[in-house]
Amino acid sequence: MPTLRVSAQSRPNAVAGAIAALLRLDGAVEMQAIGPHAVNQAVKSLAIARSYLEQDALDLVVAPGFVKLELHDEERTAMRFEVRAVAREEAPAEPAADEPGTPTSEAETPLDGA
Repeated sequence: MPTLRVSAQSRPNAVAGAIAALLRLDGAVEMQAIGPHAVNQAVKSLAIARSYLEQDALDLVVAPGFVKLELHDEERTAMRFEVRAVAREEAPAEPAADEPGTPTSEAETPLDGA
């Protein structure tokens, strides 16, 4: 599984494009981020990537966790996001407002089964 390292200076749109491309290609990608600003950029990237995947009828599932990394002879703890592509479920069609028995306003909606 490919790994993307996200920094505080990472551009969310660029990272989102990479996430979407890797999910289309491999179906999974791992992201790693160290520090609150990098984690913020990673989460924004995930939200943007969801919109990029809509046209392909794909959504993503994210499992966050921690991982220990060795950087410059120092052990650091990073946030790890395991991201997988899944088929996007179609939203159920809403009934037309003029169908019989369909409430057209909040006032017409029974609250206690009356």
